[in-house]
Amino acid sequence: MQRRHRGFTLIELMITVVIIGILAAIAFPSYQESIRKSRRSDAVVTISKLQQAEEKWRANNVSYTETLSDLGLTANCETSGIKTDNGYYCVKVSNATGITYTLTATAISGTSQVNDKINGVSCTMVMTVSNGNAQPSPPACWSK
Repeated sequence: MQRRHRGFTLIELMITVVIIGILAAIAFPSYQESIRKSRRSDAVVTISKLQQAEEKWRANNVSYTETLSDLGLTANCETSGIKTDNGYYCVKVSNATGITYTLTATAISGTSQVNDKINGVSCTMVMTVSNGNAQPSPPACWSK
């Protein structure tokens, strides 16, 4: 009587490895996009804080300001802006006048957010406020 061996053949193991590889190749890009999207919310939160600070400043002065110290903030990134809480973006105020200002969130070099694009468009997030109306761009980067 012959003894029957139990276990997996090499072919069965190879097929399993191939299937796992295919599933990982499909899932990993989706995972990366989810991570980038969640990190964009960090920029949105910081932009909202700056908008509130600008409106508070404007309520007491004749124009908006580009000077972070006027808003009670300290510049802490290379473009004289402020870093987001998780450190993926640097947000800067520019084009401040009596009725308008622009907030720009740029990914900090060395982070994975530098490669953040939607349909080939870089997700450098810009919020332009004019006469009290906020206009985000590019719109796809601001979607929830």
